[in-house]
Amino acid sequence: MIKEPQIPLFDLITSLSTAMDLVSSAVVNHHKQVAYIAFSIGAELGLPTEQQNELVLAGALHDIGALSLKDRMDTLQFEVENPHQHAESGYLLLKMFEPLSSAAALVRFHHVPWNERGGSEFKGKQVPLGSHLLHLADRAAVLVNKQQEVLGQVKRVCERLLEHSGKMFMPEQVDAFMSLASREYFWLDIVSPSIGSILSNRARLATIELDMKGLLSLAKLFSQIIDFRSRFTATHSSGVAASAESLARLAGFSERECGMMRIAGYLHDLGKLAVPAEILEKPAKLTKDESDVIRSHTFYTYRSLEPISDLEVINAWASFHHERLDGKGYPFHHKGEDLSLGSRIMAVADVFTAITEDRPYRKGMTSDRALLLLQQMADNSALDCSIISQLRLHFDEVNSFRKAAQAAAVEEYQQFLRPRG
Repeated sequence: MIKEPQIPLFDLITSLSTAMDLVSSAVVNHHKQVAYIAFSIGAELGLPTEQQNELVLAGALHDIGALSLKDRMDTLQFEVENPHQHAESGYLLLKMFEPLSSAAALVRFHHVPWNERGGSEFKGKQVPLGSHLLHLADRAAVLVNKQQEVLGQVKRVCERLLEHSGKMFMPEQVDAFMSLASREYFWLDIVSPSIGSILSNRARLATIELDMKGLLSLAKLFSQIIDFRSRFTATHSSGVAASAESLARLAGFSERECGMMRIAGYLHDLGKLAVPAEILEKPAKLTKDESDVIRSHTFYTYRSLEPISDLEVINAWASFHHERLDGKGYPFHHKGEDLSLGSRIMAVADVFTAITEDRPYRKGMTSDRALLLLQQMADNSALDCSIISQLRLHFDEVNSFRKAAQAAAVEEYQQFLRPRG
């Protein structure tokens, strides 16, 4: 009997929030800080464990709908202009994965002010108290200046929050925060480089068992968070996932391994969350520095997934897609003997998808041109020639899988962009 992967939900969420916070030094650990503050307030209020855990998940992902660097930087202002768009986008992304559906509801309204109880509803919908608690935690984290010693900031932060008690924030929740604020460890934890470990030890979220269907659903959520940041890449991971799965089947992989390959395809560009969307969408030639930022993304994919031991094989398949057989790839410069067949397949699937998919600024290559380029890369020891040979023999089959997957992703992306009342 094959053992299903034991995936700690906290580790999965941490890998995602860590990648998101790499987009700028100004937001490093912001999601974890909000999760820690929200959890601590919930514990101080005596909320049930289940609600405390929901606050951790929502806090760790609350800005997931802020898709550009500008959006993320805007959220660092204490009073945010037009804050509800990114909150609604985050809700739409998170609600698709059942274990995060409750957290999604908190994220949806996390910028609604209390407004002397007027914030108990927003646009005709009931606002959970957890959303108000998340709002307080988020704004408290924003007020902490990372460049200054934290204990010297306690008075200023508390005064600012008290000033808005009853208006922006629910008074009972502010009172609970003030109780926490009298304890030095609370502030030192917030700015600790080890805040992820601290939060993990305190929250002790349950380990959930995901079968392949559940893991696939989660990986698809990750891919949408990655791809929906830019119209240029809105369907890329879906195309890579389908192409990699098809190539794996041609290579003789089992059905389970083919499913794992699809998951790896969805996750392969996770590290691009560390790349500002402004770079991904730049129409002009990238500068040397911008190119270096792009080249870092596979490193961040690998490091983000590395803590999850049960994803070790999937991580290797996903993260080594820019390595080359001659050792001249990046970021680890693995050579052919160090690259598994799965990693080699992913490298081909990534290039194949990139050159055949339509982008807003150009049409995809024809089959003849695509195969010529792929063969040239194989001849130059960048890609595995045996996989290219299989692709040549079954080009229409693989391409049809890619097209179908990306057509479905287009529908999902357009629905995501649809104006919401």
